Amino acid sequence: MAKINLRPLDDRVVVQPHEAEDVTAGGIVLPDAAKEKPQRGKVVAVGPGKLLDSGDRGTLSVAVGDEVIYGKYSGTEIEVEGQEVKILRENDILAKVI
Repeated sequence: MAKINLRPLDDRVVVQPHEAEDVTAGGIVLPDAAKEKPQRGKVVAVGPGKLLDSGDRGTLSVAVGDEVIYGKYSGTEIEVEGQEVKILRENDILAKVI
């Protein structure tokens, strides 16, 4: 994905979801209605961090380029520059893929 012109606020993260699988592990071709929502994606933009009571910004534990796993129904899906992306709060991210 090319550089995205979107700057998330606070502890929000913009993720480009991976495509849903077209074929199961057993070789069955899935129609569009049967595909599961992807729960994995690549971080394409991060906010500056949550504003703490002290006035400082908290640091995010993810960075641009990280591959993450997030909750199935978390975040907001939008289209930016023809690309489907998801905006999540950092605490909606379950894990970083290493």
